[in-house]
Amino acid sequence: MSKRMKICINTGGGDAPGLNAVIEAVTMAAYTRQWEVYGIKTGYTGLLNTEEIIHLTPEKVDGIASVGGTILGSTNKGNPFMMPVCNVAGECTQRDMSDKVIENFRRLRFDALVAVGGDGSMEIAHRFAEKGMPLVGVPKTIDNDMGGTDTTFGFDTAVSIATEAIDRLHSTAKSHDRVMVVEVMGRNAGFIALNSGISGNADVILIPEIPFDIEKVCDKLMENELHGRKYAIVVVAEGALPKGGDVIIKSPAGPGRQHVVLGGIAESVAKEISQRTGKDTRSMVLGHLQRGGSPTTFDRLLSLRFGTSAVRAIEMGKFDHMVAFQSPDIGLVPLAEALKIHKRVRVDGDTVLTARDLGICFGD
Repeated sequence: MSKRMKICINTGGGDAPGLNAVIEAVTMAAYTRQWEVYGIKTGYTGLLNTEEIIHLTPEKVDGIASVGGTILGSTNKGNPFMMPVCNVAGECTQRDMSDKVIENFRRLRFDALVAVGGDGSMEIAHRFAEKGMPLVGVPKTIDNDMGGTDTTFGFDTAVSIATEAIDRLHSTAKSHDRVMVVEVMGRNAGFIALNSGISGNADVILIPEIPFDIEKVCDKLMENELHGRKYAIVVVAEGALPKGGDVIIKSPAGPGRQHVVLGGIAESVAKEISQRTGKDTRSMVLGHLQRGGSPTTFDRLLSLRFGTSAVRAIEMGKFDHMVAFQSPDIGLVPLAEALKIHKRVRVDGDTVLTARDLGICFGD
């Protein structure tokens, strides 16, 4: 019989469908081994304010695998190595609180942490592992840009939501002979735009990996009109950029925030199309709709597999590793190795070639 352990789990970064399924899986797999499980609320905040720690039991997690969001809460501003501290005047500085996190982790006699999150969260987890904290990572991001794993949970749900939205836009675009420009998430990777755009029968897909020429986009739309298709669907990844230009950002990185907030490319593209072609053009930003709601069957199952695999990794003492989907199995990858890779769409890959063969324009 394995050693009876006391483990904890946190969820960091942006929310994604499947987080609750991981929490349920970790809890149930731990209790199968007669371990104790605790939930650290709001990223690492619960290890700074230990009142933010809850005891997880099978009764508390029963049935949450189908529920979106996370019962533990999440944050993308809670990096303990750069924790924002603000005074009464609103002036903020950054303070390294990592030693306090480790001190509380040890004081509470935790044997291991399951850290769930995207590349930013995995980088924080790896830094804690280097400081001696025993932990296993679980990769989560709707963007699917995490290295070391074929896919991350949350991605399939985001693509499904985006595809459904695109499907619905076809009817209104066709009714008004209108160009609809749809902005989807993905940061600097075009996986959501590419997969939903192909599945949703888009005319144009703009992704960060292929800088676009707006003239070629307009040429495609006018060519369609010559063949009797007077409406069009343009799917734009939030990190797409014109040739020689820059991405459009809503707000810069700042204290506690690791990444800039992207957004606004759809409106910019729609304006250019309208001015150059004279066509009635509208833009739409799907935004956080892609993060919400119940996970798809694929994401739900992947999350459950990830969570139980993380517990098995702890049992084997495989710390400073991340569970990873290596089809058809779940494997383990050193966090340092996974963090070396920022996964992006292969411009010569089969999926892009499929789109081109279907007549979809990338603006290049």
